[in-house]
Amino acid sequence: MSPSWPFNPHNFPFILKPTQILQFSYILVLMLSTIRSLRLHRRLLFLYAAVKRLPIEFAELFLSAYFCYCNLSPCTVDLDDCQTSIHIWAPYHRRCNKPNLVLVHGYGGNSKWQFVLQVAQLTRDFNVYIPDLVFFGKSYSTRTERTDTFQAKCVCDGMKKLGVEKFSVYGISYGGFVVYRMAEMAEKMVEKLVIVSSAIVCTEDQKSEHLKKIGGNLLDMLVPEKPEDIRTLCQMSMYRSNVSKWFPDFFLRGFIAADGCKMEKRQLVEYLLSEQPDLHLPVLTQETLIIWGEKDNIFPCHLAHQLHRHLGSKSKVEIIKDVGHAANIEAPYSLNKLVKTFVSGGRC
Repeated sequence: MSPSWPFNPHNFPFILKPTQILQFSYILVLMLSTIRSLRLHRRLLFLYAAVKRLPIEFAELFLSAYFCYCNLSPCTVDLDDCQTSIHIWAPYHRRCNKPNLVLVHGYGGNSKWQFVLQVAQLTRDFNVYIPDLVFFGKSYSTRTERTDTFQAKCVCDGMKKLGVEKFSVYGISYGGFVVYRMAEMAEKMVEKLVIVSSAIVCTEDQKSEHLKKIGGNLLDMLVPEKPEDIRTLCQMSMYRSNVSKWFPDFFLRGFIAADGCKMEKRQLVEYLLSEQPDLHLPVLTQETLIIWGEKDNIFPCHLAHQLHRHLGSKSKVEIIKDVGHAANIEAPYSLNKLVKTFVSGGRC
């Protein structure tokens, strides 16, 4: 049948009226402009994040250059069928006449930020190895373990991959928990221990009491979300001065923004806080030097003597006067002197 003529628009209900065309055109223009705005917004956010991290990127480059100047070279070791990668600063040239020393950091940035005031002096006397613990710096893992034992295994396996069969270890704060586990699981590898400001032997009541004294949210201080959290942590960690006063807020915001593993770090802290005291914590066979700041407000000095009593005659305690928890920042030269004397031959 031939179509009716003249043309009748009512036979074609899908044909839009002029007003409807205008409405749909307006909606289409709005949608396109919204999409463009979203793209621009994302680009601006990306640019803002990049600019915010810029001061930290420059600081990281400077620290890396300084570590290279101290005869250290960065390398990455893959473990667990490439499920885990450990970033380690290792000597350019390992000297056979120098003892091997592994430095293990705590919370408060990666290994470069924590050992920058010690590395030059220690590399003159030792073959120094400085790993970033998993989820710090450039170290990462897809595994679900969040224990200090897992961290210790990764560092030990990393040293094996580098061909280092024997070494002494120095760990500060959280790093002290890690080096204790390293000495426990790799007795033949670890020769001596230096433990600084680590409340390894602590009862449940003591833990609760310390958390009350600290006040606030410990997770927010250790894994900060705003500049005030960093300033609070620095204020608690130091007795003589608060180094966070030297840095403006925009720098601290960049420091926070550069951390890509906040969730995993919080899980590490949550594990330590929830872990019940180990009633069967092994007594280590290695000689151990325990170093503490006299004015430590995070882990009081009596915890150093508590650890000393647990370890017995093969351990020794040194208290640095007028120093808080962050002895590596407040008294790096005193700390280096104690480490050098002990590891190079001094006995407990």
